[in-house]
Amino acid sequence: MKQGQKTRVGAIGGGQLAWMMALEAEALGLELIVQTPKSSDPAVSRASEVIFGAIADATTTEQLAQRCDAITFENEFIDLDALAPLEQSGICFRPRLSALKPLLDKYDQRCFLRDLGIPVPWFQSIDWHHQPENLPFPVVLKTRRQGYDGQGTLILKDREQFNQAAKTFADVPVLVEEFVPFERELAVMAARFSSGEVVVYPVVESQQINQVCRWVLVPAEVEETVQKKVNQMAQTLLNELEVVGIFGIEFFLTPDGQVLVNEIAPRTHNSGHFSLDACQTSQFAQHLRAVADLPVGDPSLKCGGAVMVNLLGYEDSESEYLDQREAIAQIPGSHVHWYGKPEVRPGRKLGHVTVCTDSTKREQLVAIAQKIESIWYPG
Repeated sequence: MKQGQKTRVGAIGGGQLAWMMALEAEALGLELIVQTPKSSDPAVSRASEVIFGAIADATTTEQLAQRCDAITFENEFIDLDALAPLEQSGICFRPRLSALKPLLDKYDQRCFLRDLGIPVPWFQSIDWHHQPENLPFPVVLKTRRQGYDGQGTLILKDREQFNQAAKTFADVPVLVEEFVPFERELAVMAARFSSGEVVVYPVVESQQINQVCRWVLVPAEVEETVQKKVNQMAQTLLNELEVVGIFGIEFFLTPDGQVLVNEIAPRTHNSGHFSLDACQTSQFAQHLRAVADLPVGDPSLKCGGAVMVNLLGYEDSESEYLDQREAIAQIPGSHVHWYGKPEVRPGRKLGHVTVCTDSTKREQLVAIAQKIESIWYPG
């Protein structure tokens, strides 16, 4: 591996996150080499080079390492144990594998945060052979590994639903946690550099439906004390793990002002997509800057406020939805990003739109999000 600045970055994963990373890599004068399983994956059309192979295939990752100076991750579907010998041989992973180890399993992640003194909801690992008797229903059941966009997450209202889940997830490691009657869901992107410097993006509010993000409002209309709590937790987490790269952190804000960590994504994240158009330095450029040892970028907004709306599939088709996309593009300040996925299915993230505006008022930002959704979704 080369010393100092890194010019060839490898990315394990070739979805839309790597696609957007590739756009920013080109602007930064970096080459992005992607490891991904399918030629139809979004990043294939943008990456400097592609190595085809499964995400968790360490043999393919070894080939990737021969072509780059450092390797980062687009998703968490990796095999840490298989990658460990590569890191020990001198291959540079950013974040390093030891920073990912306490985070990829959701139960381990909860324990790590709790032990660090960062507030989290009540939680418990489940042994289906010795089921707990007194659960505080309703509870949230989560698979411990590889759940995303609501997959592997269920809200269980009573013992009957719990017993049904026991049949469905009989062979799957899971945990349960309390259902938090939150006032709002918040999120933040934070990046740490090898120098130890941490930069935190504006705190945002996210709107989730069926555990899938529908839109993000920037900045979140919350008290300064809440912003400080979020900022402090982000800095504590990244410094404790000695991260190099960007993390997305999701929070619950309760009616009495508590801020609880919901989940951590050790990578670029959907809640930071607004930064492509609304910030001086996007989350993708910031992540690459950290990974490649480039100077720290400015995370501040270059507009008053912004709205990011996910364009989710609502049917099975192969449509490009050109009419809807063109109508959304007519909204002042809008920037439409289309990922070019060949298959449409309900809930699949097909693209997103960010609208930059002078307003920071929540009701005005919500109105913009609702206007976009009225164009996108039929009826």
